[in-house]
Amino acid sequence: MPTFITCAVTGNHTTRAQHKDLPVTPAEIADAALAAAEAGAAIVHIHVRDPETAAPSMKLEYYIDVVERIRRANPALIINLTTGPGGRYQPSHHDPLVPGPKTTLTTAEKRVAHIVDIRPDIATLDLNTMVFGGEVVINAPDSVRKMAAAMKAANVRPELELFDSGDIQFATDLIAEGALDANPLCSIVTGIKYGFKPLPETLLYARGLMPAGAIWTGFGTGRFAFPMVAQSFLLGGSVRVGLEDAVYISAGKLAPSNAAMVEKAKRIVEDLGGTIASSAEVRTLLKLPATNAVRNA
Repeated sequence: MPTFITCAVTGNHTTRAQHKDLPVTPAEIADAALAAAEAGAAIVHIHVRDPETAAPSMKLEYYIDVVERIRRANPALIINLTTGPGGRYQPSHHDPLVPGPKTTLTTAEKRVAHIVDIRPDIATLDLNTMVFGGEVVINAPDSVRKMAAAMKAANVRPELELFDSGDIQFATDLIAEGALDANPLCSIVTGIKYGFKPLPETLLYARGLMPAGAIWTGFGTGRFAFPMVAQSFLLGGSVRVGLEDAVYISAGKLAPSNAAMVEKAKRIVEDLGGTIASSAEVRTLLKLPATNAVRNA
């Protein structure tokens, strides 16, 4: 199976205080995605931000702006939009039934509204319910099923985000009941506290639990981002890097850009004897349309 690179260019949690050049505006996010593609990424994973505050956003207009810029410039590049925002719950100190200020928990319909409208190639589908920082992330089974159904109706391929072993069992059950298609696209997420640890043993264990026929990527956060590039490739997976997951390209050295992180990931894979698949090759592998430009048709 060919190895492909996904670049996660901005995410929800990285801040300008951590990296002054973090892409924030739609133009910056699109430019970062296009530069990552030039460096070797076949897929770009997109969150959006409020251009004024740099805070995470779910506004449709920002997603449309980013996607249209990418589609005009590089129709072959595979676009993967997040549906993660809208799953966080912070209990108030005085009453856990009252949501605190960091709560974003909302309906499945609102979390996939931009997917239904834009119809990207891929959309992430989080299967985790877990402690995340000082809050909890909640992806209740009924909500996941509704989001999966909306993606299927829009002809968008889900990428299943797997943070621990129970998430993989949940995916397997959803496939068995028909809520998800067989041969899923999956990401094994390591390095999030209270989830999968970024260790070779963990990745090997998670790989063994994968649904039959899964096409998977393993990746790590923080200082484990590049070690997990090597581990995922060696175990037969694809790779992911980007400023969503880490801001350093080596010990004590900030990454110059998302593109520089892609270049390093490509070099690691090639130095280990692998080859990097193009967007066109990955479209064939994932049974996607020939270009993303047709998705608004």
